[in-house]
Amino acid sequence: MPTVRAEKLYKVFGRRSQEAVRRLESGTPRDELDGATAAVVDASFEVRDGEIFVVMGLSGSGKSTLLRMLNGLLPATAGRVFVDDQDLTGLSKGEVRQLRSRRMSMVFQHFALFPHRTVLDNTAYGLRVQGVPRDERVRRAEEALRLVGLDGWGDRLPKQLSGGMRQRVGLARALAADTDILLMDEAFSALDPLIRKEMQDQLLQLQAELGKTIVFITHDLNEAMRLGDRVAMMRDGRIVQIGTADEILTTPADEHIARFVRDVDRTRVLTASSVMRPPGRTLATSSGPRASIHTMRTLEVTEMFAVDPDGGLVGIVTAADAVAAAARGANTVTSAVSNGFTEAGPDTPVSDLLAAAAEQHPIAVVDDRRRLLGVVTPAAILGALTPAQEVSTDA
Repeated sequence: MPTVRAEKLYKVFGRRSQEAVRRLESGTPRDELDGATAAVVDASFEVRDGEIFVVMGLSGSGKSTLLRMLNGLLPATAGRVFVDDQDLTGLSKGEVRQLRSRRMSMVFQHFALFPHRTVLDNTAYGLRVQGVPRDERVRRAEEALRLVGLDGWGDRLPKQLSGGMRQRVGLARALAADTDILLMDEAFSALDPLIRKEMQDQLLQLQAELGKTIVFITHDLNEAMRLGDRVAMMRDGRIVQIGTADEILTTPADEHIARFVRDVDRTRVLTASSVMRPPGRTLATSSGPRASIHTMRTLEVTEMFAVDPDGGLVGIVTAADAVAAAARGANTVTSAVSNGFTEAGPDTPVSDLLAAAAEQHPIAVVDDRRRLLGVVTPAAILGALTPAQEVSTDA
């Protein structure tokens, strides 16, 4: 069961909102609604347990409105929001507040810190509202500050901190609440680029340690691609595509998204697993050199990877080395195996493979048990880095 699920969500501001929903459902364009503004139109998606789900869109796309519907800060005009199996849209205001205190925390763009309270008191504020005893508040707040790298800063005031440090306090406050779901609304967009990248690194590190379910709102495509396990692309209030960064870059849903992602640094988004090709046939270490030479001639290749009986990668064998092993009278091809090639994990960014791709041998992509998953060649990288052609909308 997904942790958060949205079903056909609409948010319409203005008069006759229900009538506006009916008109939208019948195909009326959003800009032809009289006296009403449709901020979110027919949004449906699921957020899986422990993933970072990024909602990305330009200003006015409806992404922040959508986020506030997920925790009940804005009531839905139509549609439903489920947290686990509980229908948030059917709860009273008191029940929604109780659910938020137990299950959801929010990190805002502009820190939202109390200037007259210390860093520790700001971090513990949500716990104080919940009625948590002081000793427990302090313990949890101090632990949260440690997690975000602000251990020892609890007695400072917000004005004594840099912008990046103040945003860390906002994140610590959300972590101190110890909820399973974090909603982050443009949380890093007010920071300068260097500090912003540091905060992205911090979030990824925390996620690896804590495994929260995170809905992250951003207008920055590179940030969306870097952080998101999956990304929902919004335009004019609608979700137009949901997919991994690889999927959105390589198979954009329409011409607009194809243009939008054209200038993304693909080397930092695409990974070895997205550009590799199947490994093809491999050599068993028990194979004789002459049999290996015959196999290479049949396949019209000059080198092959060798694997052990358990499928673990042993090395690479070239035709020249196999011939030399046969001349020496070797019984198996093991003596012809070389380790003169590069290995990479499936999640290795393509940017880390560029130098190795220029080497003589292909890059071997292996899992944590060193089983061969695929190979990466310069041609595969070049093909993946070429932007997809614009998608035609003609029928």
